[in-house]
Formats: sequence, structure tokens, C-alpha cells
Amino acid sequence: MAAANSEKWICVFCASAAGASPVYLEAARDLGRLIAERGYGLAYGGATVGAMGAVADAALAEGGAVVGVIPEVIREREIDHKGLTEQHVVGTMHERKALLAQRADAFVALPGGYGTMDEFIEIVTWAQLRIHAKPCVLVNVSGFYDGLLAFLDTCVAEGMILAENRGLVQVARDPAEALALVEASWQARAEVPEHDARLDAVVQ
Repeated sequence: MAAANSEKWICVFCASAAGASPVYLEAARDLGRLIAERGYGLAYGGATVGAMGAVADAALAEGGAVVGVIPEVIREREIDHKGLTEQHVVGTMHERKALLAQRADAFVALPGGYGTMDEFIEIVTWAQLRIHAKPCVLVNVSGFYDGLLAFLDTCVAEGMILAENRGLVQVARDPAEALALVEASWQARAEVPEHDARLDAVVQ
């Protein structure tokens, strides 16, 4: 069981939709359960719907600490979760992303749409800019992200992304592999500064 004072926090980006296949909600539940079982805290978008609700409920069911961050303007649309360890209501989407980034020690993206991609790609961009050095992992459930990964390879081939920065996006086949990648990154980067302090003001 995880305690509310978890030392490591994993931010999960995922959909407010359930998706067309049951494998997406299954992956969300598996990820939430595994995060809590390993004693980590879960930080996410604060909603009860779709994969967002599934990952939070699974972590809570295992006694995990769960922090949500949701903008006031979309509380009714996404339905804010009333049973979290902490729920933060903020004014803007930028505030949501900045607070999640501040709380997290790693970022994991499950299958999702525009919102999930916006959050994940922005946090990878921050890593590219050395605003942070936290692991960023895509969970490629049933090949969901194959097209995106092919696009990133095209970006490298066309000189739009440096080859060394392509590795900022780590890829897992399932939640268990995602957490293994996160833990390996934590160990490998234990002595690396987490960010370039000169860039702190960029995301404040």
C-alpha cells in the first residue's frame, strides 16, 4: 500500500474518453494499480471520466496517494473527482500542466487524443529545452502510437528533431514496462541536474 507522503510521483496523461477497445481502460487500471503497489504517488488531470477516472480509481483502490489538477472552466465537462488525496482547481490549462510538472518525477502517457498529445509533447519539449530531466514514456497499447512514432522518425530523418532528442520519448508496450523504464531512468539520472535553473521562469 502507498502512503500519502509518497516520495516519488508519476504524472499520467490520458484520455477523458474510454476508447473503442476495452484494452485502453484495462491499461489505465493496470497503470494506476502498479503505481500504488510500488509506493509511488499518482498525479493526473483530476477527472472521473474515461481513462482518467480509471487510472485514479485503480490507484485509490490500492491505497495509493492521488493528486488531481483540473481547471475550473472544465470541471463540469470532465467531472472532477471527489475522492482524491488532493484536488487542485486552477484557472487555466497552462496552470494545470505547470503544477503537474512541478509535482511529478516522471511522465507516462496512455492512449489519448488532442489533450493527451498536447500535454505529453509539451513536457517532452521542456525536456529538450533542459527545463527538466524527468523520464517521458509512451505506453503503446496495441500499437496505438505506431503512427506517432513513425512521424517522430520522419522528423529526425528530415532534420527537424536531433537524433539524440528522439530518445527523450521512451516507449513501453504495457504499464509494467513503462514503470520499469521510469525506474531505470531514475537510477541512471540520479546524479544529473533535473533542469537548467535559468529556464525556470519559462514555465511559471
